[in-house]
Amino acid sequence: MKYVIDTHTLIWFLANNSRLGPNASRILNDPKSELVLPATALAEVCWIIEHRALGIAITDVMNALDNDPRFVIYNLSRAVIEKSNSLSDIREMHDRQIAATALMLISGGDKAELVTCDINITASALVPVIW
Repeated sequence: MKYVIDTHTLIWFLANNSRLGPNASRILNDPKSELVLPATALAEVCWIIEHRALGIAITDVMNALDNDPRFVIYNLSRAVIEKSNSLSDIREMHDRQIAATALMLISGGDKAELVTCDINITASALVPVIW
């Protein structure tokens, strides 16, 4: 199973924030988990850290990703953009791209779930979600 990591999931994990859901925490703390970080989510994490006081720095995020071989950054490709354009039930552009990443993995034959608490993504039922 591959787990696609949403923006706030990564922030809350790195900041040891209690808002991280129990299933999300289990997945992110399991040394066997295959973690896929969409490039869009990483860019959002950096933007949020730059604009809010979260107690973590962008260098902390980059170092954590460099030091954790479970994380693979999934590029924002034309295929992801095209897939995201078909996800109109998800209102926010970046959320569409993150969900599209999970769907790209699934369409490529991988078992994948999106680790998110985003209400709009979950309500869309377009992608398997775990929290």
